[in-house]
Amino acid sequence: MATLYLVGTPIGNLADITYRAVDTLKNVDLIACEDTRVTKKLCAHYDIQTPLKSYHDHNKEQQTAYLIEQLQQGLSIALVSDAGLPLISDPGYELVVEARQQQLRVETVPGPNAGLTALMASGLPSFTYTFLGFLPRKEKQKIEILEQRMYEDSTLIIYESPHRIKDTLKAVAKIDAQRRVSIGRELTKKFEQIVTASVDELIRQFNAEEITVKGEFVLLIEGETAKDDDTWYETMTITEHVDYYVNQGMKPKAAIKQVAETRNMKTGDVYNTYHGV
Repeated sequence: MATLYLVGTPIGNLADITYRAVDTLKNVDLIACEDTRVTKKLCAHYDIQTPLKSYHDHNKEQQTAYLIEQLQQGLSIALVSDAGLPLISDPGYELVVEARQQQLRVETVPGPNAGLTALMASGLPSFTYTFLGFLPRKEKQKIEILEQRMYEDSTLIIYESPHRIKDTLKAVAKIDAQRRVSIGRELTKKFEQIVTASVDELIRQFNAEEITVKGEFVLLIEGETAKDDDTWYETMTITEHVDYYVNQGMKPKAAIKQVAETRNMKTGDVYNTYHGV
């Protein structure tokens, strides 16, 4: 039976693909992909000979009609994005809607997801989260969304480009400069970097080039209720409290200052306790 397969592909490390995904890509009649140059690399790595067809935001109206016609003629098609899951901030929604309306078979072949990969390692609350994808480019519209969402009891998951990540962090800082946020970049690759700290501290690290502006970014913002819970650290010693922030990516000096502010103590007293002076 002709089927539209929605296939998850690696977000960086080519080894992060399932046996089922490779088998599906080898056995369908056609692979619809965002950028044929990107998918060719994956296909070459796994000796996948299936023909490729470009399917992206700029040609999706024309190509949706073509792909539906191919499915109706009995061909099976795999839809992939450049990385991760198709439809999740990537093309494919219109194709799936049309396929379902035409009562064609749609089947998922799960794979990696950048947002959840970053969330797992961030140290931010992971039981409730909201995926926002890419925010608007204009600052006013971006701040409007952040002002609405940052006061919810949910960790926010946002995708951002290297060209706009600093501006987005500055927009977050205008709403709450001390909110804990996490940056994930080059996920699953050799130079993967995941840093969690206050937004002010992350801006400092970007400016000091401690975080490289390279690759696609996942930005995670802690929910308001979690931030306002002022009892979470009470079971920790001062040393454990400082180490908690250090382990999230803060420099010891910044972590000591953060602990002093949180506990309403003098910075010098926290410093002395932490260093055993």
